[in-house]
Amino acid sequence: MSISLDLASGKAALPETRQSLIGLTRAEMRDQLVQDLNLEPKQAKMRASQIWRWLYLQGTKDFAQMTNIGKDLRNTLEKTYALTRPEIVEKQVSTDGTRKYLIRLAPGIEVESVFIPDVGRYGALCVSSQVGCTLTCTFCHTGTQKLVRNLTPGEIVAQVMILKDDLNEWGGTAQVQKEGGPESGRHLSNIVFMGMGEPLYNLPSVANAIEIISDPEGIAISRRRITVSTSGVVPEMKALGEQTETMLAISLHATNDKLRDELVPINRKYNIETLIEACRQYPGVSNARRITFEYVMLKGVNDSNAEARELVRLLKGVPAKINLIPFNPWPNSPYECSDWDRIEEFADIVNQAGYASPIRTPRGRDIAAACGQLKSESVKQRASEKRLAAKKLTDTAAEL
Repeated sequence: MSISLDLASGKAALPETRQSLIGLTRAEMRDQLVQDLNLEPKQAKMRASQIWRWLYLQGTKDFAQMTNIGKDLRNTLEKTYALTRPEIVEKQVSTDGTRKYLIRLAPGIEVESVFIPDVGRYGALCVSSQVGCTLTCTFCHTGTQKLVRNLTPGEIVAQVMILKDDLNEWGGTAQVQKEGGPESGRHLSNIVFMGMGEPLYNLPSVANAIEIISDPEGIAISRRRITVSTSGVVPEMKALGEQTETMLAISLHATNDKLRDELVPINRKYNIETLIEACRQYPGVSNARRITFEYVMLKGVNDSNAEARELVRLLKGVPAKINLIPFNPWPNSPYECSDWDRIEEFADIVNQAGYASPIRTPRGRDIAAACGQLKSESVKQRASEKRLAAKKLTDTAAEL
């Protein structure tokens, strides 16, 4: 039995007119303080560093708590900038401990993120990079939702901060100590860009968010524990590696172009041969930094022994591990999950060829939080609809 919590307040929130500091890199925050508050660059750098630690190490939501900053400056900061998180519309908790958050970024703009405990070292957060998606992969529920827009760096980072708020994990503490877990009580150790959207179609925001998330004086998630998954946006793969130094995952799912054209339509633009060559050239790839190839198991579609052997041949010479993903159903999906015996036989062939080939245990299926199941109700609004919605919000706020 899953637990669902509707956390919406029922009241229209007042529009936030102050600029949020969440999502600014250190350099951007320093420059912002120079521009807005007329601080000298050296002083702005020091103040930005202080704010950074309060924001990303302690999770502070109020400038008044930043006690190593003078009261007058704190008051000025409070009037100029915001530290507020986006609204959690709904939180669901699966029977297996998986947590799914529906997050409202703006009126009509919502995304989902998922925390999976006991993945990686302690637990992994699956973050979204777009509202909706353009890729229309036929096995993925998110692909049925049209792209609304890219997320900003702040909206990506905020997903991490919301989870840390929920776990009460700031400053190295956690609300509930895990049995056998780290002494610090840390629950979050890994970040995976495998939520809604194609990260490489929003690379500037993704790269800035990773810079913030990995900073050792803040959230401090190692770049080696951050994985970015792409369906094969080949022209951006090299830039991803050079700019972020993160781990790479490829949403592969087929061993021939005819089938992949159907399952992952971007293959019509960048075929398998081009994709695999880009993997060989990925910056920093080695046996110590292997590329993960994700392969969803679809009954009678891509799960034969012949395809297992072709997968081995295709990846020859690429430092790789192969992540077999039992298909997670969603309403009216055209596929079924392969039988477990079939998945195990497929995995045996891959393992015998020398590849690590774990079978991913489905997590959060009961709350539609498993791989390929994420979808919000956001839709792209016409300009006239946006104006009407904004007017209604203003009118409601005036009545409060």
